[in-house]
Amino acid sequence: MPTFSFNDILYVSDGRIRRGDIVVEDEYIAKITDKEDISPDELKLQTDGNHQLSAVGILLPGVIDDHVHTREPGLTHKGDLCTESHAAAAGGVTSILDMPNVVPQTTTLETLAERQQNGARHAFVNYAFYFGATNSNAALLPHLDPTTVPAVKLFMGSSTGGMLVDHGDSLEAVFEQSPLIIMTHCEDSDIIAQNMRRAQELYGDDPDVIHHAEIRSREACIRSSQRAAELAQKYRKHLHIAHVTTKDELELAKNDLISLEACVPHLLFTEKDYATLGTRIKCNPAVKTRADRDALRAALLDGRISVIATDHAPHLLAEKEGGCKRAVSGMPMVQFSLIAMLQLVEEGVLPLTRLAELMCHNPARLFGIEGRGFIREGMKADLTLVRRHPWTLTAENVVSRCGWSPLEGRTFSWHVEQTYCNGRLIYNKGRFAEGNAHAQALRFGASPCPAL
Repeated sequence: MPTFSFNDILYVSDGRIRRGDIVVEDEYIAKITDKEDISPDELKLQTDGNHQLSAVGILLPGVIDDHVHTREPGLTHKGDLCTESHAAAAGGVTSILDMPNVVPQTTTLETLAERQQNGARHAFVNYAFYFGATNSNAALLPHLDPTTVPAVKLFMGSSTGGMLVDHGDSLEAVFEQSPLIIMTHCEDSDIIAQNMRRAQELYGDDPDVIHHAEIRSREACIRSSQRAAELAQKYRKHLHIAHVTTKDELELAKNDLISLEACVPHLLFTEKDYATLGTRIKCNPAVKTRADRDALRAALLDGRISVIATDHAPHLLAEKEGGCKRAVSGMPMVQFSLIAMLQLVEEGVLPLTRLAELMCHNPARLFGIEGRGFIREGMKADLTLVRRHPWTLTAENVVSRCGWSPLEGRTFSWHVEQTYCNGRLIYNKGRFAEGNAHAQALRFGASPCPAL
């Protein structure tokens, strides 16, 4: 690959906004020559003026999304590794960690190896695959390669894919045997089942989606997360709770063994949005109250939430028809997570430097991802160039195979102009590079989970 450079560029890394020259050689950031630090107030003035930034843009580390469902294998009518990783690239996401609830499920060493081989063939950005826990496979966990598998995914609540681990002994075995981080989907299935029966008695067999947060309730999330925290404490294992949705769960971050992920839908929407967006925002766990959303936003700032991800879950719109029972849960989000969070920066919800921590630095730190997540000399050149220019999202912008977004009709202040993966320009103003030789399997260091 040729050497190229960004000259006089504003870039964000390590808690600072700086202006400098950045040289990329082959796959790596070879040299950074800093010229000046830019204060948030100065950046705001430049943004409001919309002159310098419109000409220069801002360079960020490539986003690392630790919660993606590409649907390959077995569910590729919704999306696959190729289509969804192209969507990631269009959104400034250069690394994805893919979930195990596909067909067949990634719950054996053989299916894991097959998915890793598929990644090499089809992924357009860097990739890795979780290993899924079941009620009967805990004995396999010590045999996982910690340099190629980011974590064990544990469904402590039933969701898409039928991978619920609900036997007490099986839960204990997963926490006892896992050599890796345990990433949990926490919802109490008994509480959900009781709530569904009650809702069906009141509203019919397929209750309207406005009741989704009543059925997949706050109590269901809180109780399950508390149980997971107890097991993590008992076995002294690092627990990463996926897509927290309630202000109560945020208290679990006080435990040094526990990290929390917030997903973009729960930072944007509230239960009031069901009235206008319907099943397009139906996801598990459910979007909840404004108070919960505001608590999650506050926790982005104080360190209780460590990572922002998407739970990118493409479905066809036809599969989203119905109510709480019939409509499937999940929404595509990986292409628009960065610009949606930049909108929160624009609105003063969080600083740009904190966005980089939550979407780039901390995923790399949490999983011990080697050589990525920062703009530093010697790191892989995974980069995204964003520019401030208002635009309105329509279905024509969507790259995911499913062809829709719950954000259609929204106007955003920022857009992703270019994405670089391992030193190669792979997305440029709507055009993609050919092939996928640039994409690499992620490697994980021997000592993940440093303090975030």
